[in-house]
Amino acid sequence: MSNSLCPTWLTLLKKHRVIAVIRAEKRELARQMALAVASGGMQLIEVTWNTPQAAKLVVELRRELPDCIIGAGTLLSLSQMHEAIQAGSQFLFTPHIDPEIIQAAVNLNVPIIPGALTPTEIMTAWNLGATCVKVFPVQALGGVKYIKNLRSPLGEIPLIPTGGVTLENAAEFISSGAIAIGLSSELFPKHLVMSGDWDLITQQTVTLLQKIK
Repeated sequence: MSNSLCPTWLTLLKKHRVIAVIRAEKRELARQMALAVASGGMQLIEVTWNTPQAAKLVVELRRELPDCIIGAGTLLSLSQMHEAIQAGSQFLFTPHIDPEIIQAAVNLNVPIIPGALTPTEIMTAWNLGATCVKVFPVQALGGVKYIKNLRSPLGEIPLIPTGGVTLENAAEFISSGAIAIGLSSELFPKHLVMSGDWDLITQQTVTLLQKIK
């Protein structure tokens, strides 16, 4: 699949609803995390750019998981964004609003999802050309209730809450109007990652996707 996903990105989000956010101290650990959730049916996987050798990992996952959509997250600069795209990243997340990064991604027709929290920040990101907006950290302003409150004034903007989404409240976020959700530590409890209990992580993924559907 090519990098150019923009026209189908919202369709993919509506279909799959969950993005697994991979963050690890070692590349091989991150790779195992990705394979575990993919085994459970996860199809949208984000590799954070503060994972060692993130670009190399994206290349590997694109090859090993051809049915998954592999993206990059925690992109802090234009150079990181270009590195992510060269590695084959199919969508891009930033924790902040950077007009330069948004414009560059729009020009390259790669879905770009900047992080924002307040209504003003969300509107700013959207008006700059964001494909969707990541509402982060959503728990800071009330979690599910906050997403519900945003829907009336900002209904046309596709929102992806992260930072406060759990296995328990995931379905509630979707029913409250989020187009999709992002999960990191909730999907990859540290003790399971450290003990290499990939089967349990796979099973948790299956359960989560069933709840969402």
